[in-house]
Amino acid sequence: MGRALGNASSAVGRGLLAGLVGTAAMTVSSTVEARVRGRADSSAPADAAGRLLGVRPRDDAGGRRFGALVHWGYGTSWGAVRGLLGAAGLRGPGAAAVHLAAVWGGEQVVLPATGTAPPAWRWGAGEIGLDLLHHAVYACAAGAAYEWLDRS
Repeated sequence: MGRALGNASSAVGRGLLAGLVGTAAMTVSSTVEARVRGRADSSAPADAAGRLLGVRPRDDAGGRRFGALVHWGYGTSWGAVRGLLGAAGLRGPGAAAVHLAAVWGGEQVVLPATGTAPPAWRWGAGEIGLDLLHHAVYACAAGAAYEWLDRS
């Protein structure tokens, strides 16, 4: 039991690092897309976290800081799930697909439940596709980072 717990803990640690890499990749992906389309960054994740945690930034600068903290903390922490998938023996594209389903599926439940975004069926196909693309970038980058860390 002790060895299995140690292996899982090590996998979670690698997953957290992989989640950080995935978050960086998603940040690049979504920032480029937002600039190309001329849209503002999404505040929905920070709005949801603020509602759940009772946090209300005092001004725009505080809102941006809180949004960045939520973005990086949320993405990094989802890496722990990728680590647990690795500890369970899932590898490669299959693990990335399960990770993507968990991360994106979680978003699809939490954002409407907190009233910070409408359900996906109200977004339109283009917006759903872009959101899924950014999350796939995250899952693929986190998966590649995890696989590399796991081999090291």
